[in-house]
Parts: sequence; C-alpha cells; structure tokens
Amino acid sequence: MEQALSGIDLAPILPAWLLVVLGTVALIALLPALFRRARGGVLRALTFALLLLALANPRLVEETRETRPDIGVLLVDRSDSARLAGRAAQIEAARQALEARAGRLPDLEMRTVEVPEGGNQGTRLFTALERALADIPRARLAGVIALTDGQVHDVPANVPLDAPFHALLPGRPGEVDRRLRIIEAPGFGIVGRAVELRVAVEDLGAAAGSPANLTIRRDGAAPRTESVPTGREHRITVPIERGGPTVVELAAEARPGEVSEVNNRAVVTVTGVRDRLRVLLVSGEPHAGERTWRRLLKADPGVDLVHFTILRPPEKDDLTPLNELALIAFPVRELFQVKLREFDLVIFDRFANRGILPPAYLRNIADYVRGGGALLLSVGPEFSGPTSLAATPLGAVLPARPAAGAGQAGVAEGAFRPRITALGARHPVTEGLTGANPEPNAEASWGRWYRSLRADQRGGVAVMDAAGEAPLLILDRVAEGRVALLLSDHIWLWSRGHDGGGPQAELLRRAAHWLMREPELEEEDLTARIEAGRLRVERRSVEPGPLPEITVTAPDGTTQRLTLEPGAGGRAIGWLPAEQPGVWQVTDGSRSAFAAAAASNPPEVADLRADPARLAPVLAATGGAARWLGPAEPQGRNAAEPVLPELRRVGPGRDAAGAGWIGLRRNGDHTVTGIAAMPLLPPWLALPLTLGLALLAWRREGR
Repeated sequence: MEQALSGIDLAPILPAWLLVVLGTVALIALLPALFRRARGGVLRALTFALLLLALANPRLVEETRETRPDIGVLLVDRSDSARLAGRAAQIEAARQALEARAGRLPDLEMRTVEVPEGGNQGTRLFTALERALADIPRARLAGVIALTDGQVHDVPANVPLDAPFHALLPGRPGEVDRRLRIIEAPGFGIVGRAVELRVAVEDLGAAAGSPANLTIRRDGAAPRTESVPTGREHRITVPIERGGPTVVELAAEARPGEVSEVNNRAVVTVTGVRDRLRVLLVSGEPHAGERTWRRLLKADPGVDLVHFTILRPPEKDDLTPLNELALIAFPVRELFQVKLREFDLVIFDRFANRGILPPAYLRNIADYVRGGGALLLSVGPEFSGPTSLAATPLGAVLPARPAAGAGQAGVAEGAFRPRITALGARHPVTEGLTGANPEPNAEASWGRWYRSLRADQRGGVAVMDAAGEAPLLILDRVAEGRVALLLSDHIWLWSRGHDGGGPQAELLRRAAHWLMREPELEEEDLTARIEAGRLRVERRSVEPGPLPEITVTAPDGTTQRLTLEPGAGGRAIGWLPAEQPGVWQVTDGSRSAFAAAAASNPPEVADLRADPARLAPVLAATGGAARWLGPAEPQGRNAAEPVLPELRRVGPGRDAAGAGWIGLRRNGDHTVTGIAAMPLLPPWLALPLTLGLALLAWRREGR
C-alpha cells in the first residue's frame, strides 16, 4: 500500500557550523543597535534573518512510501506431551482460529511454524523459532505466539527477541501429575547376587500425600506390590539369577485427576555377568596336551583355576617318600565333597578311575551336574579301558559310552581332519569356526588329528565328528546341568600350529562358556531387544524344521503375529516397530523373551503438566503473557474448543498484553518509492527580498 507524506526540510548551502558562526556574527552586529533602539534595527535584523534563511535553503518535501506488513510467528507444538489428554485437538483448534483472526488484521502476515517431536532432546521450541526468524527482518517482526504446553527444553539464557512473546497453553492451571523417577539403576549385576534400584514416586503440582502402590515385575514373572511413600526415595532389591539381560518393569498406581499415566511406568534392564569363574582342572597324567588346557584357562583374567595333575597312580609304589613326590596331597574330600559346588566348571583331562576317587565322590560329581553344574571331559585311550569313567557312577551323566568290545579296538589311530556336523553348523559352539568344512560331507581346512575314541552316543548333540562320521565332540544337557565330551586328546596339535593349526582356543572357550550357560551361546533360544525404535526378535535352534509363528505382546497388552525370516547358523530374525515404552514380550509357544523399550523422549515425559514456568523469563523480558486455552468451568463446553484472548495491534513501547487480550507490535516499516522537493526560498526570490530589506533599513537609519 502506498501513501504520501509532506514536510519541511532544510538543505543548507553552507555547512551548518558556518551558518552558526554567521548567525553569531550577525547577532553581535545587531546587539548595539537593538540596545540603543536605533532606527532600522528591526529591519536590519530581518535582513540578516532572511539572509541566513536563504543560506539554510528550506524545502517542501513530499515523500511517497510503500508500507510493508508486519510478520507474526505462530509456533505450534507437536511434541509428545502436547498430544496428551486432548491437548492436540485444543491446540489445532486454536491454530485455526488465530490464523483466521490474524488474516482480518490489516498490515499483518502470520507465519505458522510446526515444532516437531525432538527425539530424546525434549521440545526444541526455540530452535524452531530461530530457524523461522532467519527469514524475517527484525524491523517487521510483530511478535510470537506459541501454542505449547510449556514443557520447553531449549529456553535460552539471553532472550533473542525484541518483540512480544506470548504463550497459549492447553488445559487449565493447577494440573497434577504423578511420575515414577529412577534415581539410580545399575546396568550390570553379578549372577547369584542382588542389585538395588533407587526410585521415587512423586506427585507434581500437589503436596506429598498417602503412600502409593508400586508394582514390580521381573522377566514377565508374577508381579509383586510394595507400598512406597510419595516424594521420598525407595529402594528395591532385584536378584540376578542368570547371565544376560534381566528386565524389571515398575508401575506406580495412578493418581486421581492426573494428566496421564505415561510416566507412571519405568523399565530397567540389568545385564547379569558372572564374577570370576572358578574352574577345577584335574589331569589324570602328564601328557603333551596338558599345558594347552592350563594356558587357555590361565590366559583368561576372569577365571580362577585350580589345577591338579596325578603324577603317580596309587597302584604304583616305588617306595619314594611322599614329601618328594608332590608339594601337597590331592585333597579329594575337600574338592569333591566340601567345595565341589563352589566350582562353575569341572574338567577331567585324560583322567582314569584308578581308585583315586571313590564311587561316593564320583556320585557327588554326577549329582553336581544334575543340580546345574558343568562338566567337560577330554578323554584318551583310558576311556576305552577298564578304568574308564564311563564305568563309574559318573557314567550316568555322560552322553556316550565306549564302543562295544572296547579295549584297543575302541581307539582309532590314523590321520583325520575333524569336521563340523550338520547340527554343529547350527550350534553356537561350532557355528562359523575358522577353517570349518562348508558342508557336512566336505573336507575342513584346519590341521589333522591322529587319534580318536570310538563311542556309542546315548544322548546329546554331536557337533563334530571324526573319520567315518564317528562322534568327536558331544554336547548334552543333563537335568539342570550340562556335559561336554571330547573323544580325542589331540586338540593340542592345533595350538602348536601342526598342519596349519586350528581354532583350538575359540572352540574350547565356546564349549566352556556354553557349559556355564552364557546367554549368547544358547543353542535353543529366543531373544528380543529394541534397536533404534524397532523390536528385533531372533530365534535360534539346532533342529531344522518349519519356523513357528511368534506372538508379540506390546506394553499396552495388544498382541500381533510376527513371521521370522530364516538366516544362517540356525537363526531366524524378524522386526517390528516398537514405539510404545515399556516391556515387550515375545513367545514362540515354548519360550518367552522380553525387551525393554525406554521412553523415546525422556525429558518430554519427566513432567506432563501444562505449565508456563519454563517460559517465564522470556515472557517477562519481552512483555508477553501466558494465557490458558481451557475454560475456567468446563461443564457444558466442548473440551476441544479453546478460549482465545483477543488479538490486538499495539504501538512500540506500549503494553503488549492485558485482561483478555494479547498484542502484536505495529512497526510501521516501509520502503520509500519517491521523493519530491520544492525550495521555499529560491535564490531568485531570496536575493530581491534581502536587497529590499537592506535598502529599507538604510533609508530608515538615514532619516
């Protein structure tokens, strides 16, 4: 819109300082005449004044301007907390109404800016505002109106605005919210011990009241309920019974009238790790592979190794004093009766039953396995002889016995390359070993062994075989425990690099950790975890066959089916979006797994009340105001219909808010499109006037 403005302007012919000097000189020259009241003094003063005015060159200026409309910014909060309790509908209705009202105000352009969900950084309202202001000249900024719940997490220390900032909040003042806050939760715990969680149930916007019930559920087990005081710290003891993740779900009971129950729940994942593993290694006799076992176990800083080697069997008596045979006597009773269950793994390396361990102690070892213990046997020729451990009470838990008509016939001598079986290619202990045969009947590329034991397999899974498909490494579960049987004493050749060597350390490490129930090495397992907002479900099985359909239960109790895609090594994987915070449960009908999904935006759910307190410094610095969109008395009124203040235009320096209204500044910014100037005392007029006055003054003074 164009408009014309007129005014008087001066365009001095001489510099201003020179005009001041001339005026001073003229005044000095006039003072004596005026003081004496001489004739012609007034005319002389008029002559000087007219001369100075002509030198000042007054002009009549007419300026044509094109006014530019002011720009207002409407910030619309679309974060998670702004979508709770009907806030989204109220904010959207307010946005439409404000845009319509602003469209009816002259010289005002309203720009709407969406404030998206900020991920895990909270509501970034001022970040969005800063991006919007980059395209707006500050001389045209009329003000900012924010439709937000007030939960803003990037309020600047120094307010970057010189225009009014107003906040319109959904709901009504005085909201209350109950939240469950995790004060401290360890990420790891020792298996067999308990960890302690520190939590607090807090009522925001209200004084601490009666105790609240807190429901605790661990790995989907039956929940337990504790009464906890509100506003105070509470400690929860959680036992860690196995390795891997333990998912603990906490839920505080709802408070009447609270905004939302979203932050009444919390999920904590504690990863169970084993303390230093205690391993008992008993070598039946000194041999070339004995040092291999010792080096392997001593190289692991997390292993406490107790190693005994039988140097002289009981039947051998050469009258050598005992104090010259060994430093200490073999503590049979202490190891196999008193402290047996303190060991995480027991290894017998080429151990023969020569009466060192009475049947009662061997029966203790079998009971130790059934009760959850781990046993690894690496056997040699002694396994096929009369002193075989398979012929003792310990044989009841072994997955194989010497082949019929054993003796020397049970020992296979000759070069062969161990091979991974079809089931071994799917078992985590042997899957993916470097140098393994790509197919069950193909040849492996690792080094050869030269002796194996013939045995009749009674249970378990043969993951490796020798020449003629004879079982070589058998893994078995016995009641609560596990047993591994290696039917050769030549694995040490790999550690020496013979014939190219092989993954001896990796194979034995995996076998030992499988025996001690490491979660990553479970051959029949179902796992779930949250990755980048998606639920990853993995099922692993040694047995081939059709994949079962997975049932997924979301934190809100809804269920859906998931079909897994088969992969390598007996794995099958599936993905689902996991936007809800809480515990996700998956099951294949026989196994269940749990995954913890934390809140996608923890700062956003920390306080769900609509509250202008965070914005108070900005409101005070800019002269803005906070107003509520909700009615004072909601009865009989649509909750989504906002109560909007009147929108006014105010001049610079005026109040920007009052009772029932908010204001946007009128800047009056413009662009000059044309200027016309006309001299009021042009030279052709100034010269005769000055000479005329001077002549009149001379004649007056000459009389």
